[in-house]
Amino acid sequence: MSQIIYKIAPEALWREAERNGSFTGAPIDLADGFIHFSTAGQARETAAKHFAGQAGLLLIAIDGTRLGEALRYEVSRGGALFPHLYAPLDLEAVLWVRPLPLDVDGLHEFPTLEAE
Repeated sequence: MSQIIYKIAPEALWREAERNGSFTGAPIDLADGFIHFSTAGQARETAAKHFAGQAGLLLIAIDGTRLGEALRYEVSRGGALFPHLYAPLDLEAVLWVRPLPLDVDGLHEFPTLEAE
């Protein structure tokens, strides 16, 4: 069974990664030295905390088992373990990319997410 993790990214940044063949991260990722991901249970809170009210976002599902030892689960927000990737994201590990639209209340509308 795959270990699915999720990345929320601005569409323009992700489309640039698709053109380049790999994703090196958003500005926060580059500053922190790793690419931040969320599990299915963490993605909504991540959107609310870091992307509140932002339109033009994508939700990217990644097969974590394809990322090797560069993927580490580390303690972060509230003591929870979050997936962090210490390498560029190989786009071959991407399962799907979907829009993350805002609803009438300004909250992100998530598709059904597959748990780890």
